[in-house]
Formats: sequence, C-alpha cells, structure tokens
Amino acid sequence: MRIAIYGVGGAGGYFGAQLARAGEEVIFIARGPHLDAIRENGLCLTTALGEMLVQPHFATDDPAEAGIVDVVILGVKANQVTDAAKAIAPMMGGDSFVVPLQNGIEASAQLSSILGEANVVSGLCGTVSWVTAPGHIQSLGDTNFIRFGELDNRRSVRTQKLVDTFDRAGVRAEIPPNIHKAVWEKFLFVVSVGGVAATKRQPIGVIRAEKESRRMLELCMREIYNLARARNVPLEESVIERTLRFVESLPPEGTTSLQRDLEEGRPSELEAWNGAVVRLAREAAVDVPVHAFIYENLLSRELESRANYT
Repeated sequence: MRIAIYGVGGAGGYFGAQLARAGEEVIFIARGPHLDAIRENGLCLTTALGEMLVQPHFATDDPAEAGIVDVVILGVKANQVTDAAKAIAPMMGGDSFVVPLQNGIEASAQLSSILGEANVVSGLCGTVSWVTAPGHIQSLGDTNFIRFGELDNRRSVRTQKLVDTFDRAGVRAEIPPNIHKAVWEKFLFVVSVGGVAATKRQPIGVIRAEKESRRMLELCMREIYNLARARNVPLEESVIERTLRFVESLPPEGTTSLQRDLEEGRPSELEAWNGAVVRLAREAAVDVPVHAFIYENLLSRELESRANYT
C-alpha cells in the first residue's frame, strides 16, 4: 500500500517506522528540523530491542508533492485536525481514506466535514512514544497497537487490507466490532490519566501508587463513563476496572503527551481532552466536577503556552 504519515510525532513516527521497515511505500509528511533530519539520515526509532534506522520512500512538508495515496495515517494533535484535513486533500483519491489516531472523540467528524465521510474511518492507537530530537523517536514498553473501522461499523475490504499490512509489519492491528465504543474506551483512559498526571506533574508510576491520585484517576474515569452512557455509547461498567488494570501495566517512568506539552510550554490537547468532557457534559446535563477542576487548573498554563509558542 502507498501510505502517508501526516505528523511524524510519537505515534505517527512509531507506526510509520514499522511500516517502512517492512518494505511498505511510506511517505513522511513532516516539517522543520525533524523533516531535515529524516531527509538526511532517515528516521531513528529506539525501543527496548535497540535502535533501528528506516528510510521512507519520500519525505516532504508539502502533501501536494506526495501524489495520491491509498491511506493517510493522521498523527497530528487533536487541535490540528481541521487544518490537517485541508492540507491532505491533494493526496486523496476516490479510493483513499484517512485513519485518525488522535486522542479525542471528534476527529472523524471534523475530517468528514471537509473530506467527506466516504474518505474517513475512525481510529485509535496505543503507544508510549515521543520525539526526543529531530529524526529520533523513543518508544517505551510493548503497548503498541492500532485499531480502526468504518464509521458505520461494517467490515470492508480496505480496512482489512490495512490490517493485513500492519500484520506484515509486526504491528498489532484490529477492526473492533464497534469502533466508536473503542474510541470512547481509549478516550476514558488517556484523558483521565493525562489530566491527573498533568495536574499532579508526576509520572504514571507515582500516579497509580499514590492513594489520592489513584482515587482522582478513578473518579475521572467514572465521569467519562457516565458521559458516554448519556450519549448512548455502549460502554460496560467493567471498563473502569479494566482500564485501571491497564494503567498498572504501563512503564512507571512514562508520562503523557498533555503533561509533556504543558511542562515544555507547547500548546496541548487540553481543549480536546478534559475541555471536551466539560463541554459535552454540559450539553448532556452530566456532572463532571473532577474534569472541570482539572480543566480550570490547567487552562492558565495552556493559555500561556499558546501566547508564547511560535
């Protein structure tokens, strides 16, 4: 398959590197020093197994140069999805489709409003990976997976073909029976952990070991569960216990992207995470006091990052 990775950050970089290593025709859409390093030396991915260096088929900052692709793996931040949808339009043919990997619940709708529903599926991924330097991705642990599916949950040839492609690359990929439920399950995890970790300014190991932080984490998950049910998303109550067990399996030194962005003075996904919980809960008349506290607590740092970031 001809696959474009738009946004070669932690997630896009990890999955793009695995696909390129397996011999797929991978195009990296990046920018600045990161793009320069990839063009000059390739993309270096460091995991527990060591380092690997991959060379993409092509790397550019202009999607129009890439030509038509089969699939776009969208790895940008949730607050960049609308701009990204406009930018990737030149790569979209009649049979092309986009797989969003954003840690949020609104990316597919945003993409569909610009590209059309026929060119969009819903998706999510799991990886503890981030850019450590231009041209370098660090990945911790072995929690690396990708899930995607058609918006109407039907099985399709194109999504199965992409699953097979990831399988050949050694990446765990699947089509869930209900992709929207799967996206909300991921949302429950990442927004709760991200919000608590950013508020506490501690890594995952400390958050899950400290009694008060763990209780705060559980309450966050409960609020998102209540919101999902109010919006007719069929989450089971066991999702909270299962998610807490998953948190136990994560590397103790791991941090979240929300936490890292705020600590390093970059605009974050706060509005698409805890902010979205507060906004959607208001529409559904659901109480979310813990997320409201987190959002209000972090908003000043977010606004300062936006004002200072260039």
